Amino acid sequence: MTISAPEAKCNPRYGSDARVLIVITDAAGTEVLHATAPMTDTGAFSFILDIPAETAPGVLAVNASPDGVDWCDDTGQNNRVAVGGEQLERASCAVRMEPLTIVK
Repeated sequence: MTISAPEAKCNPRYGSDARVLIVITDAAGTEVLHATAPMTDTGAFSFILDIPAETAPGVLAVNASPDGVDWCDDTGQNNRVAVGGEQLERASCAVRMEPLTIVK
């Protein structure tokens, strides 16, 4: 299976050593996968994985997010930089999950 994302349009500037954290959990909240992979400065990545054979059939949740980034802003603005000499207040964001159905 491949999990991927295109470049962001808002120039997030993740840096040359950026990584994406990929977490897959089952319906009970048990982590099936917890891994990091390289990500571009603009957020693009592609990660190939094998779903473990012991994974129970059903709907899993897939989350991929920048690893080690301590900010979140749903407006597309980079809130890691100061605006007018003042730091922006960090937003509180819900983790986006995408469903993945395993059938055996």
